[in-house]
Amino acid sequence: MADRDKEISPTPYADVNRLLQVFLAQVQAVLGEEFIGLYLYGSLASGDFVPARSDIDFLVVTADELPTGIISALESMHARLWATGAKWALKLEGSYIPRAALRRYNPEDGPFPCVNEGKFYLARHESDWVLQRHILRESGVAVAGPDIRPLIDPVLLDDIRAAVLGYLREWWQPMLRSPERLQSREYQAYATLSMCRALYTLQHGRVASKTDSARWAQRTFGERWTALIDRALAWPEGEQADEKTETLAFMQYCMALRR
Repeated sequence: MADRDKEISPTPYADVNRLLQVFLAQVQAVLGEEFIGLYLYGSLASGDFVPARSDIDFLVVTADELPTGIISALESMHARLWATGAKWALKLEGSYIPRAALRRYNPEDGPFPCVNEGKFYLARHESDWVLQRHILRESGVAVAGPDIRPLIDPVLLDDIRAAVLGYLREWWQPMLRSPERLQSREYQAYATLSMCRALYTLQHGRVASKTDSARWAQRTFGERWTALIDRALAWPEGEQADEKTETLAFMQYCMALRR
């Protein structure tokens, strides 16, 4: 187990590192010998982190499935951390996964303890976790623990593309019919960049950052969508008027291209 007094600097952001230091110490205290490692993925791993809008995507690997008592202790720990009002505490988003279940995606595994937007709950992973495992294996950042690559089997190209299609079908397609989430300008920007990333991955068979995917989409799709993508990249900076109608149109355009 890592020395809890040792300063860590897994990211270029000092305030994020301070939160991770506290989080790591508390996770280790709750899990004890169940703790294997704490890893970062998402924008902090891709170099796409934007302090004004990004989350801290994390994965904690445990030795075995956690008993009810430890899960309850984790829930209480997260509640205490949120209650401190510490910067970035509410931006923690991630899961606790046993080492055996991490190796490859199985929709029947779990449910796992999950944290998102200040909520703690148990849930099985959806098909996008094929992609998250791939990202963790290829570019995950170890805050504490062993190299994560040997813990995850390589993800095949066909599996990556199938996962993207599944994610579009399961999560984004229903939103065209029930776009309540798109009332938020933040979610409109998120949807636009997610479409760019999904199509980039389908085209190239690898997962790129949202910024790189968005710039590729602008070059590929032409001027019709350039301004919309620019504003999504800039969110929350600049002029950010409601763009629900334009976002839905872009989503429909992208859904048609996936076929």
